[in-house]
Amino acid sequence: MSRSAPLLQVASAVLLLLVSSCAATDHIVGANKGWNPGLNYTLWANNHTFYVADLISFRYQKTQYNVFEVNQTGYDNCTTEGATGNWSSGKDFILLDKAKRYYFICANGGCFSGMKVSVLVHPLPPPPKSSMTDHTSAAAPPPIRILGVIFGALLSACFGMD
Repeated sequence: MSRSAPLLQVASAVLLLLVSSCAATDHIVGANKGWNPGLNYTLWANNHTFYVADLISFRYQKTQYNVFEVNQTGYDNCTTEGATGNWSSGKDFILLDKAKRYYFICANGGCFSGMKVSVLVHPLPPPPKSSMTDHTSAAAPPPIRILGVIFGALLSACFGMD
């Protein structure tokens, strides 16, 4: 094992932590109106762009409502048959961990009053090209150059730095 391997492992772990914290967005369903009957959640979802690693949050009265992740049939018919997840805390944070269409409903009858939302999750866009590669010394060992490129791209993506 080379001397730079432990440094590369630590830097990779730090990078993963930083990327997840700066790139992820928490989308609160219904914004300040929360997860309640009579709201147009299709309009709400169409005004947001969802990416892998984002969160979708549901805020509601836990004694009245809940959240189920269902397939398109469950969404269309307001049923929980084949549900892949359910939450009932009143403050549910759900990780959108795959690029796909997600379907959520309220199974306590609220679905029939509009409490259902479908969101399309996109893959993460590639990081912007960083100018850090231009400033990296050619004499630096390869792992150090790689870390410079990675951290440069991270700074640029998170903070708009070049």
